[in-house]
Amino acid sequence: MIHTVGPIVQGTLTKRHEDLLASCCRLCLEIAEENGVRSIALCCISTGVFMFPDERAAKIAVETVKDYLKDHDGIEKVVFNVYKDIDLEIYRDLLGK
Repeated sequence: MIHTVGPIVQGTLTKRHEDLLASCCRLCLEIAEENGVRSIALCCISTGVFMFPDERAAKIAVETVKDYLKDHDGIEKVVFNVYKDIDLEIYRDLLGK
């Protein structure tokens, strides 16, 4: 299992929060690939009690994964694991599904 803790947003969302979230996603992908893992599930990192806005977090996660997969072929499947119906809608919109 790969575990990451994303940034906690207290107050206004900043570029630093966004960069940290992207780094969390990217590092999970890197660790998975380095260890021969071919598929990975990413949850809604930093949302919920960590208060990262759902839509912005999803956009960062999807963009980070797409960018990573352009240059790496070790990961064959990425699943965005969601808990809430609103998150499912957000990811479906972002992924065109």
